[in-house]
Amino acid sequence: MYQQLNLKNSGRLLLIPYQDTKAATVYCMFPVGSRYEHKKIVGVSHFIEHLMFKGTKKRPTTLDISRELDAHGAEYNAFTSKDYTGYYIKIDAEQMPLALDILSDMLFHSKFEGEEIDKERGVIIEELHMYEDNPTMHIDTLFEETLYGDHPLGWRIGGWPEQIKAVTREEIISYRDKFYDPAKMVVAVAGKLPADALAQIEKTFGAVGGGKTAVVKPESWKELGAERIFIQYKETDQTHIALGMPALSYEHKDLPALKLLTVILGGTMSSRLFIEVREKRGLAYSVRAGVESYHETGNFSVRAGLDKNRLEQALTVIMNELKKVKESGVTKKEFTDAKTNFHGRLVLELEESNALADFYSRQALLMEKIKTPEEKLAEIDAVTIEDVHRVAGEILDFKKLRMAVIGGVKDAKPLEKILF
Repeated sequence: MYQQLNLKNSGRLLLIPYQDTKAATVYCMFPVGSRYEHKKIVGVSHFIEHLMFKGTKKRPTTLDISRELDAHGAEYNAFTSKDYTGYYIKIDAEQMPLALDILSDMLFHSKFEGEEIDKERGVIIEELHMYEDNPTMHIDTLFEETLYGDHPLGWRIGGWPEQIKAVTREEIISYRDKFYDPAKMVVAVAGKLPADALAQIEKTFGAVGGGKTAVVKPESWKELGAERIFIQYKETDQTHIALGMPALSYEHKDLPALKLLTVILGGTMSSRLFIEVREKRGLAYSVRAGVESYHETGNFSVRAGLDKNRLEQALTVIMNELKKVKESGVTKKEFTDAKTNFHGRLVLELEESNALADFYSRQALLMEKIKTPEEKLAEIDAVTIEDVHRVAGEILDFKKLRMAVIGGVKDAKPLEKILF
């Protein structure tokens, strides 16, 4: 179980004791991501994430931060999404005070020196190039660009090189000060916790004044991208695709049913798409279905790396499976197995302190109510096979389908005949 408290600066704290470990994880999340940006500064949320590791008054350089953590074998990183940004340190539980001190120091006392900002521009641009050179990763970005169109949800989290080069230090700091308000943060500390954990956290994260900025709500998404198929021509041995349609928000009542449908379609090595596309026909090495949720919408998608010479055959098989589940639903065994799969995966996912911190802090940041693992599983158990069929009928609206392609494809017309 967990305990939820408010720090003196109104920041929210989650204490998640887990005694079957000798580790502790300190997690801190803020309700800001790339969708809060405007066009001139696309990528600034991710840029700020990088700059938090570039030195503070107490620890002037990146090396001062990393050397102190590396000396204790700590794991540490950060991540930027469209709705949130997070930072964490996982460490020997006896060193938890150090993790609290370093992470709070980074988040609230980083210097953002002009010279370091300019050096990091090059680092980020190379990171963008790395993702663009990896089709299995870049296809996700292109799919959401195609689906959401010219809306912040369709913009790239990392931005574009020209924006990274142009954004000023003043713009970066203004954005940081607007969103990195301690009163809006969620701090989660999970693992083997000392008796004075609360006092240690108040001394670090709770000691920074908060409540100085207004709540900012992101612009809601409403309109599909105009282009139904986006093709990025590239000489690759495989053709990479992502196709899908709008789906459900974080707290939609039908999200558990959609997750079960996704498991059945493409969530396991015994799923429909895996068997039909890979095992029976050898058309792909990887094929999977997934769900991504945001505040007011989300998306269901199928992603695959396909034999470039049999793309049309593979697409036909994928579409046939989607149409079949929309029209006929799922079998009782598929339905039962999907539920037990969900149970088993959640148990395995929450074996470590960092996973527990992530599980609870995301809910605290994004949802009205935090649900325990047991409550999440109860939601899954309450789904009926009729719910799954109904959700398939509602979500698999092929008029709203969008697809992104990376590979040696030049003509979209043969693909349009299969998809629409």
